[in-house]
Amino acid sequence: EVQLAESGGGLVQPGESLRISCVASGFVFALASMSWVRQAPGKGFEWVASMNHDGRIRYADSVMGRFTISRDNSKNTLYLQMNTLKTEDTATYYCARAWLGVGPPRGQGTQVTVSL
Repeated sequence: EVQLAESGGGLVQPGESLRISCVASGFVFALASMSWVRQAPGKGFEWVASMNHDGRIRYADSVMGRFTISRDNSKNTLYLQMNTLKTEDTATYYCARAWLGVGPPRGQGTQVTVSL
């Protein structure tokens, strides 16, 4: 059974940074393409970033230059370093087993709120 568990969300002010994590199980993580997606209140899922098994990376234009996706295959963990956060980055963030897509499968999500 594929399981994805996100953590690390929280409340930050605009301009601050946050790193969120996703621990995966139930499949060979090292061979999987993984993505971060987000969903703001009242909106659909938005693809944020993807990283495939050989290190290829893509970002949405809205986060390019501010967010960094990475992975530690020894820990079956996917990361998203988010810098210079903006209020419009407020959303529930999910990891997904997907390349340039929003899944499923996805985890339960972690809330990121950017507010003064």
